[in-house]
Amino acid sequence: MKRIVTSIFVVVLVMAALVAGYWWGTRQSGRDHPTADKMGRAATGDSSAPKRKLLYYRNPMGLPDTSPVPKKDQMGMAYIPVYEGEEPEATGPLVKISVDKVQKLGVKIEAAALRELTRTVRAVGTVQVDERQLYTVATKFEGWIERLLVNTTGQHVARGQALMEVYSPDLVTAQQEYVIAWKGTESVKEGSPEIQASMRQLVASALQRLRNWDISDEELQRLQKEGAARRILTLRSPVSGVVLEKPALKGMRFMAGDVLYKISDLSSLWLLADIFEQDLALVRQGQAAKITVNAYPGQVFTGTVAFVYPTVTPETRTAKVRIELANSGGVLKPAMYASVELLAGGPKAKALAVPDSAVLDSGTRQIVLVQRGEGLFEPRPVKLGMRADGHVEVLDGIQAGENVVVSANFLIDSESNLRAALGTFGSPEQKPAAAQSTAAAPGQVHKGQGTVRAVDQQNGTVNISHDPIPSLNFPAMTMDFRVRDKTLLKGVKPGQSVEIDIAKQGPGEFLITRIAPTAVQPVQRAPAGTPGQKGN
Repeated sequence: MKRIVTSIFVVVLVMAALVAGYWWGTRQSGRDHPTADKMGRAATGDSSAPKRKLLYYRNPMGLPDTSPVPKKDQMGMAYIPVYEGEEPEATGPLVKISVDKVQKLGVKIEAAALRELTRTVRAVGTVQVDERQLYTVATKFEGWIERLLVNTTGQHVARGQALMEVYSPDLVTAQQEYVIAWKGTESVKEGSPEIQASMRQLVASALQRLRNWDISDEELQRLQKEGAARRILTLRSPVSGVVLEKPALKGMRFMAGDVLYKISDLSSLWLLADIFEQDLALVRQGQAAKITVNAYPGQVFTGTVAFVYPTVTPETRTAKVRIELANSGGVLKPAMYASVELLAGGPKAKALAVPDSAVLDSGTRQIVLVQRGEGLFEPRPVKLGMRADGHVEVLDGIQAGENVVVSANFLIDSESNLRAALGTFGSPEQKPAAAQSTAAAPGQVHKGQGTVRAVDQQNGTVNISHDPIPSLNFPAMTMDFRVRDKTLLKGVKPGQSVEIDIAKQGPGEFLITRIAPTAVQPVQRAPAGTPGQKGN
């Protein structure tokens, strides 16, 4: 009996051990085998499994906004991490290309950065005489030219150099009056003070008359020394310079005011450059200029912008800019053609810029390809500013630090266009029912109503609590929308009831194409004579 009890006890212990082992094995199997999450992805606690590469964090509401670090949107919702292999397909606004193809295309990436933009404005012009250094020689009396002492155009003259000898009856008479008055003062030295003062006044008047006729001091001193009038008087140059014009001829009669010589000092000249209308904003007074002429290859002259003329020539759409330059040695000649380079700087503050090669310009739009991950690119429209030094200013569309494609971007753009074209082939029968639904067709307009919660005019977004939108299968909720044009947000204020038109741009991206205050329905009045209405 004792042996039977012992056997039963052993059997019970063995069964208990088997049950415990089965329970323990089941728990361990549940821990070791992966389970599926809500998205259908396998989750595992095995630390030896390879870790997925985190690409970026995307907006939880589907807006085209990403972040390299965890963040939250305006409603406090955390951005969703996107791992390698989970990035959107290239059928939407993003373009996905394999890493090996990216390497074969020779794609180069550069970050958008703040730069001091400078641009060289090039123009052509002609060398001109400095108008401030241009003089004319004209007499204030009439007479005849007896002899020309400077009788060639282009001859250099010095200040006070004799130009010609002239005869003038009025000039002879004035000399005689001065001589008579001067001799009279000598004869009345012993006379009364009144007579002496009167004679001195006559001398001063005669002398002043000669000076008013621009008779040189040398001729007046000779007249005082000799005490006799001369028939011929020498006219001298009032300035130093080069004779540009010489209408004077030997034996010619001239009248008061007739131009006999044009003389200019060519030690400083003007350069009148023709600046195209689109470059005028880059030119300012005091700007340095580099000047070259064909006559002296390799030699560079320097000048300074002195004046920007206030008019534009309609035929050429150019404006004149006056540049002052020194003419050391007289190597530059008036009417020479010259090439001009102006170093034009933008605003003193740095501007966000990308290389010129990063911009794809179709004529109606300008886009850049922003790298969103390895082999993942986003075509993004941008608004451009000035171009300088191989870079172009970006006024809107990207932010500093974002990586853009600067080489082979046209190949990526061609790749995306090709995929879009291939995606249009195929019969409707071959597409799944979900793809045939018009509710999510890009470009279709969906209408909704809601209340504005917040407006971001600068970034072109608006936060709206909207009613259900059946065509999009949207329940009533609050979410951010981008607008097609920032001007649509003018006058839109928080708390305002609005009607909106929504167009789908891509997977998870919706764009407001129209936003307007909710129309007030007119009050319906019952027609006269209806039951329940009192008559007059």
